[in-house]
Amino acid sequence: MSEPDLTYNYFNYFTEIEEHFQRARGTSIFLLSPLDWALLESWKNAGIPLEAVLRGIDEAFEKWRAKPKKTQMVNSLAFCSQAVLSEAQRLAGTDQPRPEKREAAPFESGEVRAYLQRNAAALRTAGFDDIAASLDQLQTEDLEDLEQRLAVVEQKLIAVLRARQSEDDALAARKALDSQLRPYRGKMTADQISMLERQYLDRDLLEKANLPRLSLFYL
Repeated sequence: MSEPDLTYNYFNYFTEIEEHFQRARGTSIFLLSPLDWALLESWKNAGIPLEAVLRGIDEAFEKWRAKPKKTQMVNSLAFCSQAVLSEAQRLAGTDQPRPEKREAAPFESGEVRAYLQRNAAALRTAGFDDIAASLDQLQTEDLEDLEQRLAVVEQKLIAVLRARQSEDDALAARKALDSQLRPYRGKMTADQISMLERQYLDRDLLEKANLPRLSLFYL
């Protein structure tokens, strides 16, 4: 298998992984599940390099294809979680130079401002005027600083949504999570599972409220 192109943009993390997984699986029409997206976010937040994820996906599929009998297709990115963690640990223990990231973002400053305005409008429509006002006040020159501030604003929004969530809705979300995660629990560490559960439940809250993700990764 040829080596992946590891020169990438920080904000392309999700896209690069999604497309690489689709290519490794052999179908471009496969859509990642809510659990898969939560897993991607947990990797990003844990600082797992893109290189480790791409190599881990390749390693997992190579082992799967080498099996004489394949009982089922690979239908979740979680199938690759052990291989990704192993690659991350391997890279952390080497002194090899890491590929440099491109400095330019994959969008213009005007796109960033329009993105913030769209999200602020959606928040106002849902009655979150104070959080929308926080987006209006953000500066777009320093993308790293902006991303950190957006993370703070999003966590504030999630905290409000969680406080409003009924016990029945919270229980339903956890049952759905457990159903999807059950086949992969043995492939992940306790810390991975804890982070994945948190990301999944946060995403579920926003999706059920029909509210956008605020991170630049979703621009």
